[in-house]
Amino acid sequence: MDMRLRRSYGPDATKLFGMLDSAFLFTYAIAMFASGFVAERVSLRYFLSMGMILTGIFTYMFGIVRWFGKSKRGLIFGIWNSHTSIGNILGTLIAAHYVESDWAMSFVVPGIVIGAIGFLLFLFLVDQPEIVGCYPDSMPHERRVTNDSDEEHGDEEQVRHNDAEISYRSTPTERTPILTRSQSQNHQREHGAGRPISLIDALYIPGVAEFSLCLFFTKLVSYTFMYWLPLYIQSSSTLGPTLSADLSTLFDVGGIFGAIAAGYLSDLTGMSATICMGMLFIASPILLMYQQYGTLSMSISVLLLIVVGIFVNGPYALITTSVSAERGQDSSLEGNANALATVTAIIDGTGSIGAAVGPLLAGLISTTGWQNVFYMLIIADILAMLLLSRLVVKEFASLRRSPTRIRIE
Repeated sequence: MDMRLRRSYGPDATKLFGMLDSAFLFTYAIAMFASGFVAERVSLRYFLSMGMILTGIFTYMFGIVRWFGKSKRGLIFGIWNSHTSIGNILGTLIAAHYVESDWAMSFVVPGIVIGAIGFLLFLFLVDQPEIVGCYPDSMPHERRVTNDSDEEHGDEEQVRHNDAEISYRSTPTERTPILTRSQSQNHQREHGAGRPISLIDALYIPGVAEFSLCLFFTKLVSYTFMYWLPLYIQSSSTLGPTLSADLSTLFDVGGIFGAIAAGYLSDLTGMSATICMGMLFIASPILLMYQQYGTLSMSISVLLLIVVGIFVNGPYALITTSVSAERGQDSSLEGNANALATVTAIIDGTGSIGAAVGPLLAGLISTTGWQNVFYMLIIADILAMLLLSRLVVKEFASLRRSPTRIRIE
């Protein structure tokens, strides 16, 4: 595909690649800000399934036109977030398989896959824990308080009536409304306990601004590396486009291990900002090492790609999952769980802008030499670390006040 574009567009092909990548990522970034508001106001069953089905349809069209405890949250999210890297690997392998034969199938096949998975989600996704008999801690507590109050008045019949009424009102059925959540959530919103917050209010939550800007640069590095790595490998070695794409998947293999490691270390220490800064600090020299020595041999290239993936994708995965969940449930919100989607949208949306900017800059800078692209990525990593410095200082100050903060289990 690269050679065909070069024959059609000449020396501007590299810039065209960057513009195409950024057009997609800018659109994604804009949609991330809106998705938080939509997700809070519709059933997740319809939101996710319809989103994936529509993604599959439009991806196909492009081709044919040519719930866990907080103590383990980081580890669980780290494992869950591996789906990103696995999807990148499968997508790259599919594209590599068809790139020299029928490149349109690189869009048709993923479009069919994601559309099929979206349809399965529509059929089987359960978007409320009450549907399958898993009640939040507040509900048993509510029942207990109601029962105690009624027993004080000695009215056993009223107790049974209240239990039945609470059970009826708090247990949704499989007939999930398309434009509303369960009745219990509506009851909370009427009393202000679950009112969605604005973007401005969300920015005042401690750590949201810092992590959002940090993710801007972290995602810039990750997506630039992911989008341009096959072309860099092909241009700096004797490998063809298929083998170059296959080799580039090792970056996402490292990303799986990095996401899990970052989540586990965050659970162990409770110092998410420090873990991110530490991994970013190691990522900078590793990027330079890959640029200098990655072409010496296949074994060195494989090793460095995996290591780069660990330390580049680790902070990105941690911020978009565990950190977003923590910030969305900050104590300043007073239990307002509906802020989670807005906070996640702000953090990931800001990061997605960086993901869009990175490939665009790489397309422009690569014309002056690939080493300048790596210098850009290293500078972005340094800026990401600087943005976290205040949070890291606060974490260490908190650690000094409470020496038992690190959780060793």
